[in-house]
Amino acid sequence: MPSGSENPVPNGRRAVVVGGVRTPFVKALAEFLKLDTIALGAAAVRGLLARFPSARAEIDAIVWGGVILPGLSPNVGREIALDLRLDPAVEAMTVTRACASGLQAVTLAAAAIERGEADVIVAGGSDSTSNAEVKLPQKVVHAAVPLIYGKPTPADVLGVLAQMFPLSEVLPRVPRVAERTTGKLMGESAEEMARRNEVSRAAQDELAVRSHQRAAAAIASGRFADEVVPIEAGGRWVHTDTIVRADTSVEKLAKLKPVFAADGTLTAGNSSPLTDGGAAVLLMSEDKARALGLRPLARFASWAYVGVDPADQLLIGPALAMPLALDRAGCALHDVDLVDMHEAFAAQVLSVLKLLGSDAFARLRLARSAAVGRIDLERLNVHGGSLALGHPFAATGARMVTTMANELASTGKRRALLGICAAGGLGAAAVLENAASAGL
Repeated sequence: MPSGSENPVPNGRRAVVVGGVRTPFVKALAEFLKLDTIALGAAAVRGLLARFPSARAEIDAIVWGGVILPGLSPNVGREIALDLRLDPAVEAMTVTRACASGLQAVTLAAAAIERGEADVIVAGGSDSTSNAEVKLPQKVVHAAVPLIYGKPTPADVLGVLAQMFPLSEVLPRVPRVAERTTGKLMGESAEEMARRNEVSRAAQDELAVRSHQRAAAAIASGRFADEVVPIEAGGRWVHTDTIVRADTSVEKLAKLKPVFAADGTLTAGNSSPLTDGGAAVLLMSEDKARALGLRPLARFASWAYVGVDPADQLLIGPALAMPLALDRAGCALHDVDLVDMHEAFAAQVLSVLKLLGSDAFARLRLARSAAVGRIDLERLNVHGGSLALGHPFAATGARMVTTMANELASTGKRRALLGICAAGGLGAAAVLENAASAGL
């Protein structure tokens, strides 16, 4: 059954987004190579508290999202609290919902505040693909148990050595971002979605170029100055996102070869890159924000999480979650001023847009008589998306919340709809409401 907030403020106590920041997003195995997931998360939270110093002593908890979790310290949220020397009483947890982990962390924080469990929570997510741990084959691990925990005999040692052959089976390999149930790479599933939904290569490249151009314009205009905090890495400072390409074009992207199928349409240009980074959001009860003299930017009108069959269309989750979030917020697509959809692949975004505009999909999958509606591209990802900015898995949701909360507050627009697809056949969505429009 889909989960979410059908009545997010049953007791009238409202959680508000006060602010958010993120590290620059950089391509994996590059500038942030020596910064692991905890370090990136700590950098984001440190940057957030530098912007809101009065909040530091008020923090009740950290709720953190992670996908590539460190094996020996998987509760990244708690490690961040300890590394930043926050009050030891600040409790913390780490959640994972694949690429929706950051949004999951933020909505969990909002729910906890609205239930009265906390007044101030830092939520967000971080991931370092550069520091993904490489596992030994399980047969080697099992054979080594007597050596690690027992009193090994010569036979035990020989047993472990026997498992090391052939060497080709035990050498470290590049981790596959593949579904455990289907064995397919996410890009292979997106390629199937492009075929089923008749999404052309040209349309994908056009969307990717638009993402880069809008992200580049946002950077050039200073739009991200309040959101991106510089990070020291490898003896030098990284001030801005490094993946955005202002000079890319449809003609340039058209020259790239397909990545996931010889006759396919997905390329490195219209797929989000492996990325390192972190993002953090500061949430408070409305009363606490006012007591600290902080201006609320936005509040959650609703959120929704759904599951779909990974063997069907792996990444269509937002096509189901976004209508559900709209229903729970008591509004329709035409009531939304901005839409921010995670761009795992251009093919996935364009497929979701088609399905939202389909009467047949509405009848078959949403129990509606008519389509949800068509999203005007002028309202979609107005400052670029994951194709251009990058996608540190668990940081993306917090990045989207931050950008949309700021956009609502700065423009006076009323509502923003967020949508995220995730591995495992998951979809996530939320409706953010301008705090002023909500009477806060």
